[in-house]
Amino acid sequence: MKGMVFTEFLDMVEEKFSADMVDDIIDDTNPPSGAAYTAVGTYDHNELVNMVTALSKRTEIPADTLVKIFGEHVFSKFATSHQQFLVGVPNALAFLAGIEDIIHAEVIKLYPDAQLPKFKCTFIDDATLVMDYQSPRHFADLAEGLIKGCGKHFGDTLSVDRDDIHQDLTRFTVRRFNA
Repeated sequence: MKGMVFTEFLDMVEEKFSADMVDDIIDDTNPPSGAAYTAVGTYDHNELVNMVTALSKRTEIPADTLVKIFGEHVFSKFATSHQQFLVGVPNALAFLAGIEDIIHAEVIKLYPDAQLPKFKCTFIDDATLVMDYQSPRHFADLAEGLIKGCGKHFGDTLSVDRDDIHQDLTRFTVRRFNA
């Protein structure tokens, strides 16, 4: 997993909790990398899982909730730092439908070794998008948070129904109500 995910996670922990909490969860998990993350480095995703688990224990917030909050945080950071991908996009569903062909294609250009999840997106109608999410890393909670963060960015009222089909495949049915 790319280091930018780790650095954003630690930034979120510091922003929402404290710098001491960052130190505490690193001490709790003693990651093999030493927590010396660089945005372009690649690290074992289990280090992130372990830090989320440690944060959950310390805050008594369920791990899945923390990962969804992190997803929303990451989208807000993405929207600020990569505004060029949002220009001219009319709504959240239009953006989400282009993740694989636009966003992931650009990520692979920058980081050819990135191991990205796969999204297959199908419009049911103008206000409903089905997103099949596949990843061996099981971060459907992160994807859900990103979807919700996207809706907030565009000011769209979204409902997100989730069906965990099997451990590597989750189907999100995203409905936009202010269409």
